[in-house]
Amino acid sequence: MLLGDQAGSVELCPLRYQFSAVRGDAYDDNWLVTGGSVATPEGTWAFADPCLLVDEAHQVSAWLRAVAAGTVTVSRPDADGRLSPDTWFVEPVLAFSLAGRSEDGAVIRVHLSMEAAPPWQRGENRADIYQYFVQAQADTPALLRAADQWDHALASFPAR
Repeated sequence: MLLGDQAGSVELCPLRYQFSAVRGDAYDDNWLVTGGSVATPEGTWAFADPCLLVDEAHQVSAWLRAVAAGTVTVSRPDADGRLSPDTWFVEPVLAFSLAGRSEDGAVIRVHLSMEAAPPWQRGENRADIYQYFVQAQADTPALLRAADQWDHALASFPAR
């Protein structure tokens, strides 16, 4: 799944289950290692981390479709200037929020924290959870295409 424009892009893909063998634990058996490639004016990087459960991964495409349908509200910073994503998960590595909407589509924020953060935002220079993000403009067909791509990739990873 690719979300991007001239200012930046994020490509995400489920890579594998964290544990190849089923252990009989519905929680641990369903962790997906998600790979990402990110490009911004500040630099490019990649990551791979077991940051989504199978059920959570399905929320990504559902959220993209809701944005395309116009049912997600724009997220604004709070009084302290902090952003809270619309969709977040157990592991605070990836999250999504809507930055803006137009007749043609939307501006999506892909929040990247912890293992998904850029190398210069790790360790002592770490940004607060969900406060580093990449914004991307996407028209409605691109949002739906991204949701379809994500669902297609997830088809290989049923809940176990």
